Amino acid sequence: MSVHPWIPLFLEAQSAEMGASENTLLAYAHDLKSFSEWIDTKGKSIESADQKDVTSYLVACDAEGLAPATRARRLSTIKQLYRFAFEDRLRADNPALRIKGPGRSRALPRTLSEAEVDRLLEAARRQGRSSGDRIRNTCLMELLYATGMRVSELVSLPAAATRGDPRMLMIRGKGGKERIVPVLPVAREAVAAYLRICPWPVEPEAPLFRGARGGALHPRMIQKAVEKVRMQMGLPATATPHALRHSFATHLLEAGGD
Repeated sequence: MSVHPWIPLFLEAQSAEMGASENTLLAYAHDLKSFSEWIDTKGKSIESADQKDVTSYLVACDAEGLAPATRARRLSTIKQLYRFAFEDRLRADNPALRIKGPGRSRALPRTLSEAEVDRLLEAARRQGRSSGDRIRNTCLMELLYATGMRVSELVSLPAAATRGDPRMLMIRGKGGKERIVPVLPVAREAVAAYLRICPWPVEPEAPLFRGARGGALHPRMIQKAVEKVRMQMGLPATATPHALRHSFATHLLEAGGD
C-alpha cells in the first residue's frame, strides 16, 4: 500500500520547522500509517475522513487493546496532521480538532535521595581506567546533577560554553529550544579540573566531551558509566542518568528553590 502524499509532507515540516527528532518522526510515521490503512479499509481517505471516522478509528484502537497512552498519542498525531493540512490549505477543516482523547496517566518519575546522589557522585570519582577518565566522569556526573541537563544536551555541549568559568550555561534542548541554567560552584570546579587535563579544542563549537575518535561522546557511554557505578553500589535499576535530572528538580524544590 502506497504512503499517502500528505504524510511525507507533514513529516518534512515537523523536521524542518519544529526540529522533531528522528524517533519522534518514526513514531508519527507509524501512527499515520496505521490510521491511513484503517481509513482505506472503510472506503475513505485522509482527505475525506470526518470527525465520525476519526472517532471510529479510536474505538477500533481501543477494541484492539491498545493502551490509553498509545491511543492518546495517535489522536495527537492525527490532530497535528490535519492542523498541518488546514494551515497549508490542503483541507478546509480539522476533523479531529474537537475529539477528546482517553487521557494519559503518568507515573511519577523515580528520584534518588540526596544520600544516594552523594554516593553516586563519590563513586564516579573512582570510576575509570585512568586519572583522566575519572576526572572526566566526575565532571559529567556533577554537571548532570547540578544543572538538570539531559544526557543528549550534555554530550552536545560545545567547549565554548564553559570558557571563562561561567556561572550560567546556555543549553540547547529538544526542538532546538534554548534555556539558561545556573552552574553550582562544585560543578564549575569539576569542569575546571576536566579542562586542565584535556587539550582545548581549536574550534569553539567542538563538543566539550569527546570520544576516542574525536567526535562527540555517545550518550550510551554515559549511561554505561552510570550503570556500572549503580551496580557496584547496589542501587536500583531506576538509578539512571535521567533520574539525576528528576532528582535535581526534586531536591531543588525541597530546599526551597524555584
